[in-house]
Amino acid sequence: MLWWKYKQLRAWNPKTRLAAVEKIAQIDHPDSVASLIFALKDKKVEVRCAAARALGKFRNAKAVEPLMQMLRDPVAEARVLAAEILGQLQDPRAVIELVNSLRDEDTTVRTRASLSLERLGWEPENERDRVLKITATGSMDDFAGLGPAAIQPLVEILRTGPPDKQMAAVKALAQIEDGRVIAPLLEALKKPDPFMCLAVLAALERIGDPSAYDGIECLLTDKNPNVRVAAIEAAIHCGGGRAVMALINRLKDSIWEVRHAAIKGLGALAEPAATEALCEMLQDGDRDVRESAVAALGRIGDRSAIQHLVLTLIDQESSVRHAAANSLQQIDRHWEKNVAAREVVPKLKAALEHNEYWVRHNAGKVLERLNVDIDTEEEPASSERQPASLPQAIFVILADLIHDRDRDLRLASVQALEQLQAKSARPLLATAAADEDLFVQQTARRALATLN
Repeated sequence: MLWWKYKQLRAWNPKTRLAAVEKIAQIDHPDSVASLIFALKDKKVEVRCAAARALGKFRNAKAVEPLMQMLRDPVAEARVLAAEILGQLQDPRAVIELVNSLRDEDTTVRTRASLSLERLGWEPENERDRVLKITATGSMDDFAGLGPAAIQPLVEILRTGPPDKQMAAVKALAQIEDGRVIAPLLEALKKPDPFMCLAVLAALERIGDPSAYDGIECLLTDKNPNVRVAAIEAAIHCGGGRAVMALINRLKDSIWEVRHAAIKGLGALAEPAATEALCEMLQDGDRDVRESAVAALGRIGDRSAIQHLVLTLIDQESSVRHAAANSLQQIDRHWEKNVAAREVVPKLKAALEHNEYWVRHNAGKVLERLNVDIDTEEEPASSERQPASLPQAIFVILADLIHDRDRDLRLASVQALEQLQAKSARPLLATAAADEDLFVQQTARRALATLN
């Protein structure tokens, strides 16, 4: 029966040959091994793989040499199977060939060879073999411990490996303190994958090598905003002062996160040349951008920013106002005595007529800090703006609030005037006594009664 099956291994039809291998695999006879070894050279990979699996089942030492030859099969599937079965047979003769398979072009072959070597108890004896083992198993975190010897295999993975291994290779290269890692990382920046660009930029930022700056600068205008942000952060660490003008150019970016990153970078570099551009960013429509610009100006410490920061004290956002106050203190603890601060008094006075309460309120506070007497001739003529004893700035603010559209603000102003007990408040309280809201009327009339 076996001789007939052996004869079928030479049939022209591959299905016939495959069926013969499967039948022979079920016959427990010494001649079965020889028949299956013969089938390892079949033209069809399906037949070769079926024969290899059958030999693994028989566990015959005669199969070791033929399976070692199969590690050089042109089809990766066959090489993977050969490596797996050699591990199962656990014959030490296979070690050398399996170590050579750690260099295989196919990732799965390398991984399978490494696992079989582990079953055989193999341990690398030199640095070259350690690199091969790590490359095969994909334990990228171990590469950094190998130092410069790991650079070349990591570069190869970065060029030809699967995406996940390429990412891991980038992180491993970033941990090796050797200038030779810069060139392959810059080459990887040219890949169209934005996630790869982000990984490489993070690696270059960590390394901080000035030679990488030119390659990073090209990505400051990348179409992907996340890449632009990452490029800014890497440029700061690699370019230092060289990056200032490039970052200033990014202050006009359409994406606020990019502008924000550029401003933080300029603040970190503390370059006075960026002061004028940062002052312009105090008018940005995004609160976080304005706040970061204020903080950056404080770190730079250029006194030419004082008048711009004084105006920012009346920003509609409280976080921006608080940041401006802190930055002014950083630049000059006595900023209110600076000539530049007084140059913005006309704008502060104009802000007293702003339609937002907090702008008006803070304009009055800043003018008071500057010890500025408001010129009543410049204010709209009104008997309500002729106080006899109330501080001028307070009177102006409360007079505005008496006419505010918000009922609660009108009531609050009347209550404040009641507490101040100033005779000059009578005209304001009289106006409030005719308010459309009954509670505001009653509160104003009670306050008037206490003044009489």
